[in-house]
Amino acid sequence: MKLFLLLGIINGFLAVALGAFGAHGLEGKISEKMIKIWEKAVTYEMFHATALLATGLLMMKYQFASMTAAGWAFLIGIILFSGSLYVYAVTSVKFFAIITPFGGVSFLIGWVLLAIAVMKI
Repeated sequence: MKLFLLLGIINGFLAVALGAFGAHGLEGKISEKMIKIWEKAVTYEMFHATALLATGLLMMKYQFASMTAAGWAFLIGIILFSGSLYVYAVTSVKFFAIITPFGGVSFLIGWVLLAIAVMKI
């Protein structure tokens, strides 16, 4: 439980820091299209940092394998989805954009697993 709380906190911090970097450090250095991609990565990282926090908080009271799996799915999703979009935005290498949907699927799996755990409560 503490691990997912800490991962949520770290990813929340990173989302704020990377959002600020995108708004101030990348302005004029990458195209407007790539800035929008960067912003999407930040948004999804923050949403799923919050999901990690919620998972950690739920785990303080309930211990279900599907809840643990949901937390890992959220983290993998952040790495694959947001991570690939961050790299794509600054490099324009299309390979990284190809990875992004796998992160999206991981997010979806995390939400389904969290729903399964909550239904057990």
